[in-house]
Amino acid sequence: MADKASRSLIIYGDGLVKQISSSHIHLHDLVSRGCSGFLSLTQSPNAESEDERVVRELAQLLDAYDAYIMKKGGSSPDCSKESSVSTISDRFMGLRAAIVSEDSNVKSFGRYLGFTVLEFDDLTKYKSSFDEPPASELLKLLGFQGGKTSETSEFDLVCVHVGCGEKVNILKEEVVGNEVDLINSLVGGILQTAQPGSEIASRLHLSVVMSYGSSVDDEDSSLLHLNSQKKNSSLSLLCPRQSYTMKGANLINNIRHYCPMLITQWQEAVTRKDMAERFSFQDIKEKGGNLAIPADRFLHEVAFKLWKAPKYGA
Repeated sequence: MADKASRSLIIYGDGLVKQISSSHIHLHDLVSRGCSGFLSLTQSPNAESEDERVVRELAQLLDAYDAYIMKKGGSSPDCSKESSVSTISDRFMGLRAAIVSEDSNVKSFGRYLGFTVLEFDDLTKYKSSFDEPPASELLKLLGFQGGKTSETSEFDLVCVHVGCGEKVNILKEEVVGNEVDLINSLVGGILQTAQPGSEIASRLHLSVVMSYGSSVDDEDSSLLHLNSQKKNSSLSLLCPRQSYTMKGANLINNIRHYCPMLITQWQEAVTRKDMAERFSFQDIKEKGGNLAIPADRFLHEVAFKLWKAPKYGA
């Protein structure tokens, strides 16, 4: 356990898993340093639009599915009225959080949850020099600058949302080809700044999450499966319920057992190091140390590192 509260940077590549290649060396380097696993999602509703999917999966990642239903005008068993939707600050002991995105639906939902909403242009227009990487602007929001950690910071948590097909100006500035190139560049800049032994490395809790988005197909559902036991196998009766299929003591009935979000996390001397070396489903399944948890438990785990929530689970 760290002797001071961490500050969290979450980079979420929405629907970008299939764009990851061997050329994204910084993403693979991060996996080799940290601990990786999966975040399971629920099945998508029938006739769901792409805009709805983007916000619904983000809502699960931020443990705000009830708020998502309320915003759509529906009702939730846990949120019976609009006033019961709590902001992220109310839920996590005054947590100061920002979300960076170019997606109008993501920005609207972020405001609804009490996030400060920023765009990528906000990160670059105040750069002190052209050579300064955009990753440094993200770190400044968390009070990391010049290799030092300030006692105070503007935010405790910053979430960066990068969606498939979002052509932001920063792509042109960094001379990168697609959205995963952008994320790879950001991770490279962060790892270069947060060198082992530095003040930043011991205080920055970095999470990179990648999802399949709407690109899930029949081939993916058969190959990218969390549970290796076949449904009709006699051995399946002997296997206990996996934690990602449960919430408290209750079984999650509409869990999607395939194409989960891939996640890797790193903080020097805080996160455990596993044997995974590549940001891929197969490598993380075979060598990752975190296995799978429901996506809506992710933010609680991060908030615990920030001293903003009690420990969830073991």
